[in-house]
Amino acid sequence: MPRLFTGLAVPAEIAAALKVYQGGLPGARWIEPGDFHVTLRFLGDVEATVADDVVEALSEMRARPALTVTLDGLGIFGGDRPRALYASVVPEAGLMDLQAEQERLVRRAGVEPERRKFTPHVTLARLRRDATPEATAMYLSQAPVFTPLTYTLDRVTLFSARDSTGGGPYVAEAEFPFA
Repeated sequence: MPRLFTGLAVPAEIAAALKVYQGGLPGARWIEPGDFHVTLRFLGDVEATVADDVVEALSEMRARPALTVTLDGLGIFGGDRPRALYASVVPEAGLMDLQAEQERLVRRAGVEPERRKFTPHVTLARLRRDATPEATAMYLSQAPVFTPLTYTLDRVTLFSARDSTGGGPYVAEAEFPFA
């Protein structure tokens, strides 16, 4: 049963620029830069037949122009129980429309509806229990100033993940060009 998600790949030069923010946070399990991505829709563990239906549904994605993605800061998910350090992505209209289309297509393929609000981001680290709110606040206050990073892409990727690791390595199973 594959664990799947759709996402936007992060080019090597952007990943290299993000790597400067990795390190110095106790309790962080850093994501390999080659595995950085913007998740559009996490599908979870799906049966092979559903995976095939997802690929078929995603191939019906409508044509659209290339998408500009801008990363504009650092943040922490989890509040009192920090669980991830991320680079935030500007939720511009084209990105939000693409994510909504992904949701419609995978639901048509038999995937359960997503219950969480879409917050576009690139995960830089998963955080263990020893990454306290105080430690993460200190990390953010001492991190280098975040200079916005922008890139353009023209496709969605269907990724698979090993369920035992939670954070890569990820495999690109299929790509779906915008045009």
